[in-house]
Amino acid sequence: MSRYLSNPIEYLKGVGPQKGDLLKKELSIFSYDDLLRYYPYRYIDRTKFYKVNEVDTDLQYIQIKGTLTGTQMVGQGRAMRLVSGIRDETGTMELVWFQGAQWVSKALKPGQEYVVFGKPTAFNGKYNIAHPEMELVTQMDPEKLTGYQPMYNTTEKVKQKGFDNKSLGKLVKTLMEGLGEQDIPEILQPSIVQQYQFMSRYDAMVNIHFPVDNKSLDRALARLKFEEFFTIQVKLLGLKNHRQTQRGGYVLEKIDNYFDTFYKKYLRFELTNAQKRVTKEIRRDVLTGKQMNRLVQGDVGSGKTIVALMTMLMAIDNGFQAAMMAPTEILAQQHFNTLTDYVGDLGPRVDLLTGSVKGKERKLILQDLKEGKIDILIGTHALIEDTVQFANIGFVVIDEQHRFGVAQRAALWEKNDRPPHILVMTATPIPRTLAMTLYGDLDISVIDELPPGRKPIQTLHYFESKRLALFGFMKQQIALGRQVYIVYPMIKENEKLDYQNLMEGYESITRAFPLPDYKVSVVHGQMKSADKDAEMQRFARGETHIMVATTVIEVGVNVPNASVMIIESAERFGLSQLHQLRGRVGRGAEQSYCILMTGNKLSTDARIRCNTMVETNDGFVISEVDLKLRGPGDLEGTQQSGLLDLKLADIGTDGNILQEARFAATQLLTDDPKLQKPENMPFRQYLASHYKHSQDWSVIS
Repeated sequence: MSRYLSNPIEYLKGVGPQKGDLLKKELSIFSYDDLLRYYPYRYIDRTKFYKVNEVDTDLQYIQIKGTLTGTQMVGQGRAMRLVSGIRDETGTMELVWFQGAQWVSKALKPGQEYVVFGKPTAFNGKYNIAHPEMELVTQMDPEKLTGYQPMYNTTEKVKQKGFDNKSLGKLVKTLMEGLGEQDIPEILQPSIVQQYQFMSRYDAMVNIHFPVDNKSLDRALARLKFEEFFTIQVKLLGLKNHRQTQRGGYVLEKIDNYFDTFYKKYLRFELTNAQKRVTKEIRRDVLTGKQMNRLVQGDVGSGKTIVALMTMLMAIDNGFQAAMMAPTEILAQQHFNTLTDYVGDLGPRVDLLTGSVKGKERKLILQDLKEGKIDILIGTHALIEDTVQFANIGFVVIDEQHRFGVAQRAALWEKNDRPPHILVMTATPIPRTLAMTLYGDLDISVIDELPPGRKPIQTLHYFESKRLALFGFMKQQIALGRQVYIVYPMIKENEKLDYQNLMEGYESITRAFPLPDYKVSVVHGQMKSADKDAEMQRFARGETHIMVATTVIEVGVNVPNASVMIIESAERFGLSQLHQLRGRVGRGAEQSYCILMTGNKLSTDARIRCNTMVETNDGFVISEVDLKLRGPGDLEGTQQSGLLDLKLADIGTDGNILQEARFAATQLLTDDPKLQKPENMPFRQYLASHYKHSQDWSVIS
């Protein structure tokens, strides 16, 4: 970074210590470089003028040239306001000031020609502009009318201190006046700049703030978006290369007793082609002598657990221990039950370690684990405690990995002299573009088939007016021997209100489904773990017909007999969560249903979410829609990754640029893995100066 751009922001003309503190606290602008990279969020075409009779409230902003009419103060006390008007040959439009009216009144010159700029609103059937930008035509800066005006995100506190959009634009202008091409040197290889016909980095920075036309803005965006993606991909692929070349992995070459016997005699069904493909991909990985770091994606019910078991058996065949870490005790217990059922009397010892395992039982497990008597240990975050020591761990499976913090996942690496192979599983489908960015250093496998015999879940969207019909449908399903989930939203900001909503729903259900014909369970976050587990087990054993719950049942409950999932206030859920909840049913051979209950008034996004759920069961289609609606920063796991520091690029809409950037990054590192060639030194120096504190992502999956 140049000496000029490294200056503290308070040194810039027009800032000073007080405003500097404000910019730091509110907008995270600490230096000239931070201000330079505080990009506009949109632009207004100042070359276009509207006539008064063309004004419409659908227009975001308008610009009118005309004569200012007389001014007058209207109202009294706090309701006092200044009213004027702008007149052209098509009519007159009202201008209003509610604040600083006295000062504005003295500055205005009725009868003079002005350029007026602002957002039009309608009041009492007339259009007006509140607090417009006003400039005399004779004093107008010609540059303002020849290009796009940048609009910067700001906060109310910053605005109150006099830093509105116009003021921020002036600061950037001041910054640019002292900026030379030497302050923004080229960091990309000349061949890349030439191949993609990019404008220079300096020109891109100038045009991202003050584009003269749409073409210049598009070229600046293309250049800077590519740069953001390219930087991330070089970092991720560099870490992947480092892991594969510098970190040795255990070679699991034997396919012996456990794996072969299980496959031939204990596997009760034919694997899907997708399961076979992913198992072969893992098998190839563990033969290379390099540490595996693979992400397996697959919808709920696609058969990830059986793949995980078979690959753990490979490790045991080669004399290693394996571990499987789940985010909740319920899910860990479910995995333990499933795996012990699968292996039967095959021979490997499978144990469970969670926070609930205490006293002599815990002590015995820890001792046997250290002595190598336990082959597969399943557990929660209890597995990463210092007291948990393996004799020879060689394979780790992490389920629903986005629920674990970075430090928690990293702790598993230190359980052996050499890092074990890592298999990360998720039932949350990740769009390809997001996976390339968030998990670009992992190899990715997809289980995109459901086991044969599974019927697609039928999803319906009901409004409140169909409540009685819903109750009738529930009674029909229960009469057929099925069970029903009813899920209420859980929003951390208002647990009291959520609890109230759930209990009101519970009371309503118990009135409509009275004892002794119907039995209802209730589960929510304010219950003790033991009580919660007991209620879930009652439902799993078929002792209750209906489970009324919050989203605590999103993962960890496997009840094949439950065929109906009712999601109350479905408009309050994200798409990914709706899809996860739907995956709680459809686990048996019978037809299953998911019913989305909403109010009549829905936002556009809520309507899109409901329609998407009704139209498709494909988790990857759903994840793409979710990404476009919410953006990557709101999706689970992305914030803690620390990688999505994107200011301009958008994974949801800029997939093509991301593909190009990844291809270019791959070529670069193939040719020069350590960025030591002279033409790559500028980019290496840029990485060193801008990412000197970034973590070694290659060691935490």
